[in-house]
Amino acid sequence: MDGSTWLAAVALLLVAEGLMPLLHPSAWREMFTRLLAMSDGQLRFIGLASVGCGLVLLAWAAS
Repeated sequence: MDGSTWLAAVALLLVAEGLMPLLHPSAWREMFTRLLAMSDGQLRFIGLASVGCGLVLLAWAAS
């Protein structure tokens, strides 16, 4: 993988992250309000699940 591949991956991440506030700003704001009410353990589990799903998708895409 060269630098342009990483740059493309970061650009795609920014596009994906920007879709929710662009299309549904009120739902995006409500989601963050709910996240603020969660405990640290719940947030860590969400982070762990996200990392796990990302690694599985990356391994699948690389094969």
